[in-house]
Amino acid sequence: MDFKDQVRKLSDRVTKLKDNILTEEATKNAFIMPFLQVLGYDVFNPLEVVPEYICDIGTKKGEKIDYAIFQDNNPVILVECKHWKQKLDIHDGQLLRYFHVSKAKFALLTNGLVYRFYTDLIELNKMDEKPFFEFNLEEIKDGQIEKLKEFHREYFNIDSLYQSASELKYTNEIRKLVQQEFHEPNDEFVRYFVKQVYPSVVTAKVLEGFRPLVKRTIANLINDTINDRLKSAITTEAVPVPASGGEDAKPSVETVILPASFNAAPERDIVTTGEELEGFYIVRSILRPNVPAQRITHRDALSYFAIFLDDNNRRPICRLYLNGQTKKYIGTFDEDKKETKSEISSLDDIYKFSKELEGVAASYLELQKK
Repeated sequence: MDFKDQVRKLSDRVTKLKDNILTEEATKNAFIMPFLQVLGYDVFNPLEVVPEYICDIGTKKGEKIDYAIFQDNNPVILVECKHWKQKLDIHDGQLLRYFHVSKAKFALLTNGLVYRFYTDLIELNKMDEKPFFEFNLEEIKDGQIEKLKEFHREYFNIDSLYQSASELKYTNEIRKLVQQEFHEPNDEFVRYFVKQVYPSVVTAKVLEGFRPLVKRTIANLINDTINDRLKSAITTEAVPVPASGGEDAKPSVETVILPASFNAAPERDIVTTGEELEGFYIVRSILRPNVPAQRITHRDALSYFAIFLDDNNRRPICRLYLNGQTKKYIGTFDEDKKETKSEISSLDDIYKFSKELEGVAASYLELQKK
């Protein structure tokens, strides 16, 4: 099993077990120690992973951090653990104090679900306030797995990792800024585009008129890029099938098998709009406290935009009717999968149906337990 498979297997374990993990100690044993093992460290070797590592802070003696990972008889990573339900933002100050009195170059703050990696890029020997890398076991991205792999025992190198930490830190910060602008562009961002396409004076009223247009254009551009890649993948992966005439007949170059979702071409193109994606993100945010984000999926159709649990059409959560009509609707489902369509004046109205969305998702989760 390669590293990526090990990480994903641990992710599945966390999702299944977390509701039964009631204490910080249980979080360590069930989630954090297996995570360190995936990174190649022998958690039962006290020369490699030291539990309850002592970090004396000034006059305070005997202060302990949960784990210290050693390399060549020196601590290289300090690990501070919390219960999986605890938010990490209120605990980084404690780790900062430990880092200051230790020789370790990296620090890890985790609740078993989210892993935040810190170092001292801004001021030497003082832990940065912001992590340079954050890994969420419930929202895994392939690119992040490759970054995580740099912390694996077999690849861990303090100098090279510290050098790449700076680039990673600023890349992540820029990424967050870009995501923020795409979701809710500010005046300066909108003005940059408006000044190049609008011939008159750019007033506050003009900016407000262009803001949704800029936002929608960006979303459509991203969607078009994704669709282009999908079409390219389909063309590449098309498989010749035998022409009629028996199993031994020569394959016809013009006859291909496409992925199931592309077998029946619609009469007109299905275009997923920025508004539909924004609606999807609203639904996902409503369900996120109880359902891992990756389990909430969507599929677009000609007349509606469907949102499912686990990409399973037998587990519909809702449908959004946003295109080609003067009025907008949301279709919610009860436990019997009976749909009720309700008119909405804006995407913000989706929040009014939180109870229905949470209820149908909970019913599917309950069925899985039986």
